[in-house]
Amino acid sequence: MIDLDEDGLPPLDPNFAAQFQRDVRRPPCQLYLISPLEVGGSFPERLKRALGAGAVAAFQFRVKGVDQHEAARLAEPLRKICADADVAFIVNDSVSLAKRLGADGVHLGQEDGDPREARSVLGPQVQIGVTCHDSRHLAMEAGEAGADYVAFGAFYPTATKETRHRPEPVILSWWSALFELPCVAIGGITPENAAPLVKAGADFLAVSNAVWGGDEEAAVKAFAEMLA
Repeated sequence: MIDLDEDGLPPLDPNFAAQFQRDVRRPPCQLYLISPLEVGGSFPERLKRALGAGAVAAFQFRVKGVDQHEAARLAEPLRKICADADVAFIVNDSVSLAKRLGADGVHLGQEDGDPREARSVLGPQVQIGVTCHDSRHLAMEAGEAGADYVAFGAFYPTATKETRHRPEPVILSWWSALFELPCVAIGGITPENAAPLVKAGADFLAVSNAVWGGDEEAAVKAFAEMLA
């Protein structure tokens, strides 16, 4: 009898990731920056430097503990910097803030609402991403609900946020082999430990402290070299 995982699915074969070959029709893996919680002060200049240092596909605005008016004030200059650099500006958690800012997308945690409702508010052009932790079931549900990408993690220890889920890279291989929808890898990713996630099938690497915890230009350049 086969033991089933928490999703009620047969466990993934760890060797599948080692054997995985990326579909040549999929674009190469790209960098997806997530903001630190403090985005005032000199941060807009840091963002400019980061976006000028190498290719970045998206930037997620993630702040906590501020009202929407203050969040909008902090976000607006960052949104413009991203627009000028042709980088997608994604709002974390808040559909209403994404609509207010005219953001390119919104990223929803499991407690942040249904992608269908977000789509009805934001329209067909806005990108909707969904956190799926280590769950194939949640990822398939998100895809069926119209998400534009799914995010798995945390793959490595991270101090950016509390994590209870630690998927193996094989979940990226499984997803990429079965679904066209892009998948994002998140959680403690650095230029030094990212290669197995790229090889396993990640379409995007979502990173925060690896960039903002030090020299953002050097970090983005290091990621760009690794992804080249």
